This record gives sequence, structure tokens and C-alpha cells, in this order.
Amino acid sequence: MFRTALLAAAALSAFALPAMAQTQPGEAQARILETTPLIDGHNDLPWALRQGHGRDPFAVNLETNLKASTRLHTDIPRLRAGGVGGQFWSVYVPASLSPPDAAVATWEQIDIVRRMVAAYPETFELATTADDIVRIHGQGRIASLMGIEGGYSIDDSLGLLREFHEAGVRYMTLTHSTTTTWADSATDAPKWGGLSPFGEQVVKEMNRLGMMVDLSHVSEETMLDAMRVSEAPVIFSHSSARAVTNHPRNVPDAVLRQMAEDGGIVMVTFVPAFVSQANMDWGPAYNAEAARLGIAPNTRPEDPRMTAWVQANPRPEATLADVVAHIQHVRDVAGIDHVGLGGDFDGVGALPENVDGVDAYPRILAALMASGWSEADIRKLAGENLLRTLRAVEAVAEAKRAERPSLAALPDAGAPE
Repeated sequence: MFRTALLAAAALSAFALPAMAQTQPGEAQARILETTPLIDGHNDLPWALRQGHGRDPFAVNLETNLKASTRLHTDIPRLRAGGVGGQFWSVYVPASLSPPDAAVATWEQIDIVRRMVAAYPETFELATTADDIVRIHGQGRIASLMGIEGGYSIDDSLGLLREFHEAGVRYMTLTHSTTTTWADSATDAPKWGGLSPFGEQVVKEMNRLGMMVDLSHVSEETMLDAMRVSEAPVIFSHSSARAVTNHPRNVPDAVLRQMAEDGGIVMVTFVPAFVSQANMDWGPAYNAEAARLGIAPNTRPEDPRMTAWVQANPRPEATLADVVAHIQHVRDVAGIDHVGLGGDFDGVGALPENVDGVDAYPRILAALMASGWSEADIRKLAGENLLRTLRAVEAVAEAKRAERPSLAALPDAGAPE
């Protein structure tokens, strides 16, 4: 395959250097992030602005630290403190929307990102290529990219997919929490055993366009189908390791072992239930007690009928060490060239201890260096792996420049009963 030829020259790095004594962020992390952009794969600030601040980037002053005054995980001072050099802003909309409504809402989310970038031009600049990221970071600003979270946003239209790419979207997560008309989700009943024939055409058209195929949220069968069909490397924009925390949203080792051949990247996320088994197990235990009391599942813990149980059984907190364990596992199984960072900030209500905002990245890097990661390893994790993956996706698109846009369409029969 063309992908294999592109990646044949890539070699896995050597074992990490002996552990550094420091455990707190310091000069080493700052030096690395001055010259290597730290690129986060997934941040839901646009949705947080939509839901809590009237879709208005000026409703809060992002130039001030908002930790004490809002529930936001993201603002410019904390982005700077975190050394963030490139950010994929998720243009997420809920899977509960109909596909036509989701398409409209996704355009509105793109508009929020564009207005946010325009509101703070000394901090942000829109980016669509790997070279853009490097240039913008070199100028001291944060490269701002966009990713669609859920294939329902294209309303089964490859024409709409092309328009989203033209607007600057550079990855699409094939599903969110529900199975679509062409791809199975990790957290819904399967319909296709992975990708449908039309779903395969979606992946191929993404290859032609140069849009990264994002496999966070999809079923294991969809992961494997997409990796088989795609001529370009795939990404997981915000997923962790299933062998460490047995959550269906995480990546199983069977897939991690294929990442070296695929050439893509798993960007480890910080969602507590994805990184802590104890935190994840608390949810089913809560629902079991709720069911015993005749309360609907997933009722918020604030329900007064559950107060005594919650007080006696507080939800275990995830930690920075949990996050580090997932990063290390992805490295151990997939290889140092295939691990990155995708925090999911502003997309969750809780975060691990000491990982409570976008300023946490130097603390994570310091912990990794204390455990033996070299500066070269940290550069790969922070941004070099994503840049290499994006360049490989761009190279596949360049090789396909002469191909005509796909006219594939979903069969009228739609999804099976």
C-alpha cells in the first residue's frame, strides 16, 4: 500500500534514558515546548462556549485565568502555562440531533471557532496543514485546527464532507456515542460489524481530501475496518488504553499492536472513567443501587434518594499517575512513534487530580521524564508524532490529487431493522 511505502523509513526510537530526578515541571519541559509544538488532539471549548456562554467568545475574557470564576478548563493564560502550541478544537454536536440538524449545528460550531480565533489574533491562528502548525508555533501563537466529532454531521453526504474540509476541518471522528447509518459506535448496539460499504467510501474520500480518520468512539470492528481501508494513517484523537482501564471507549491491545504498521497515533485522553478502573466501576455500582431503590439509571448523584449511598461510597478520584500509566502502556504496545495527547478538556465534568486544566501538560511531561523518558521521547509525544501523521495524510491526498470526488451515496434502504 502507499501508506506502507510512506512509513517504511520510520524507525522506532531506542529505550528511554535513565530517570531524571525532577518530578515537577521545569526548564527541561519549557525548553522542549519552545521548539516542539505541544499539539492536543481534542478540546471542547467551542461546545462549552455554546452551552454556557451564548456561543460568544467575548462572553468570557479568555485572556484571563478563568479557573476560579467559571467551570472552563481552558483560557489563554492556562494554554500558555501548559505550553500548548497546537490545538484541535472539537466542533462537536450531540448524537441525539437528527443528521440535518447536526449538520447545521456543526457549521455553527465552526463559526464559533472562527470567531474565537478572530477575537484573539495575537494568540490564535487557524491552521490546516502540518507546515501551518510549525510556522504558527514558531511565531509564538497557538495553531488552531478543527475536528468533527461524529459522522452524523455529514448527513450521509460526501459533498457535505468536502465542504467541511474546505472550511478547514482536518479530522472526523467516524461516530460518537451512537451507531450511525454507516459505522458502529463503541457504546451502542452494532449494525454493520464495523463499517458499512458506504462507510468504507467515506474513509476513502477522507483519504483523497487529506482529512484524518479519527477512531475515538468507534467499535473495535470499526477500528479494524477503517485501518484496513484507509491508505493513510489513522488517529485516535482522545482515547486511552483498554488493557489499563476496561472501558469500551479505550483502544484494545490488538489495535495498538497494529499502529506501528498503520503509522498513526493514539492521543491519550484524561477522562477519569477512561483512565481509572476504580472510577469507571463506580458508575455501574451507583446504577445498581439506584435500580434497587427504583431510581432511573444514570440519575445524577445529587438525587437526594442517593445521598447516603454516595456519602458512604464516594467516587474514586483519577490521578495524574493514572494518566501516565495509559501513556506508558500505549508506548509499550504501539511504540514511541504512535502516542500523543488528547485531553478532552471542557468536554467532561470532572478531571484527574492535578490534571484540572490545560496548564497540566508540563506536569505530565515532568512525570514521564522522571520515570525515564528522554527529551527525544517527549518531543515525539508532544507534537512530532502528530506532525508526522498529518504529513503522511497530506502525502496520500497529494498522490490522489488527480482522482475525481467520490459520488458514492448511502443506499435508499438505509440501516437494517
